[in-house]
Amino acid sequence: MSPDTIGLALLLLGVLLLVAKFVRVKSKLTQKLFLPSSIIGGGIALILGPDIFGRVMSLLGTDRFAEGGLFGPGVQEVWSALPGLLISVVFAGLFLGKPLPKFRDAAQLAGPQLAFGLTLSTGQYVIGLLLAILVLAPVFGMPLLTGALIEIGFVGGHGTAAGLGDTFDKAGFPEGQDLAVGMATVGLLSGIILGIILINWGVRRRKTAVLDSKAEISDAEQAGLMVGEKRGPGAMLTVHPSSLDPLALHFGLIAIAVLIGQVILSAMQAVEQVLWADTIEIFAYVPLFPLAMIGGILLQILIDRFDKNAIVDSMMIERVQGFSLDMLIISAMATLSLQVLAENLLPFLLLAVAGIVWVVCAFLFLAPRMMPSHWFERGIGDFGQSLGVTATGLVLMRIVDPELKTPAYPAFGYKQLVFEPFFGGGLVTAAAIPLIISPHVGAVPFLIIMAVGLAASLYAGLFIFGRKRGKAARQAEESASASA
Repeated sequence: MSPDTIGLALLLLGVLLLVAKFVRVKSKLTQKLFLPSSIIGGGIALILGPDIFGRVMSLLGTDRFAEGGLFGPGVQEVWSALPGLLISVVFAGLFLGKPLPKFRDAAQLAGPQLAFGLTLSTGQYVIGLLLAILVLAPVFGMPLLTGALIEIGFVGGHGTAAGLGDTFDKAGFPEGQDLAVGMATVGLLSGIILGIILINWGVRRRKTAVLDSKAEISDAEQAGLMVGEKRGPGAMLTVHPSSLDPLALHFGLIAIAVLIGQVILSAMQAVEQVLWADTIEIFAYVPLFPLAMIGGILLQILIDRFDKNAIVDSMMIERVQGFSLDMLIISAMATLSLQVLAENLLPFLLLAVAGIVWVVCAFLFLAPRMMPSHWFERGIGDFGQSLGVTATGLVLMRIVDPELKTPAYPAFGYKQLVFEPFFGGGLVTAAAIPLIISPHVGAVPFLIIMAVGLAASLYAGLFIFGRKRGKAARQAEESASASA
């Protein structure tokens, strides 16, 4: 592909994002659903792509748009390559600019949150693998690795689904990437829609500690606009632009984190080839992005040690991540193959429905029994993340706790320090496919491993942290009785 084609593809993504934002501002439906502009733009690009616009034009007598839709095959080729690149940028910045907390403080607040998050993720593997072993493989002839699609698409999201494209190819199931991206789209939409429904239910049933039935979301907030006093700086200038633009500085730090991840991955692959590649290969299938996150953590340790002038700004890192994630989502959706989804529609729906039912039931029945306090505010974050990535969980928490009066935000953030390196695109997510297809491990042993993880997280949440909830409730009752 030519440099001009690459440039045009990037410019078109920018135009699509602006069009999508206009739709979000003008459309009441998209506002009520809190649909991100990247999802709207991805939907527009998908409609104008070869599977819809191209097929319609073919029916009208011209095959000019059959390969690339309105945008052309060259642009589609660029877009298909972007998610695998941008996901490393997103993961590399997850912990940059954020001082790593003390272990005791993080563990005390994040313990029940981590138990609930692990319950959701390991449960998605257990349900998916059971479906794959008992139904999808024998009835539909699907490979057993489809059992990992729920966690990859729901918790991992579009970035993880697209970033595992090479892994699916090496596993001999290239259709898996389209199914995973489709799963991520279903999960994101379900997370937002069902999250809003659950919040309204929680407010009416008085399950929420902060939000009440009189609370209203302004028209500007629904449109995704910041107005008046709510406007603030998106980042801080920590170095003078005359010496180096702050954005360039922070992009350079993310680049270093990605390169550290690449060095770690290459070293692991080299060690694997020397020691055990003849028996089992794992790191040959592992993509770069979870190691880029490890690179970011290692870089942040050095920053905490040597950065005396506090030149790393977490908000600037978030702007780079946010830009990358928007571009990633819209390009992943734009290149989604609807034909693959149509050919595997019933297995896809079985996995999606099973995953959604599991997450909803876990939120309603397990979160109240695992969280020692403010179960709704804390549980809704993990609910959103387990269906539509971290951003969805943060959006739902922001709705239900707009002034950050509950421990939901810090608990969720501390949990991520342990959760993200392994699930939702971490090492477990990356290793799941090679372990399932390995003749030395396989689907059943991996299912047993995830079942043990599910049992352990359930035990910790219900019988360790759940007891703290009961103790807190008894103390509250005793205090009320003494006051009376």
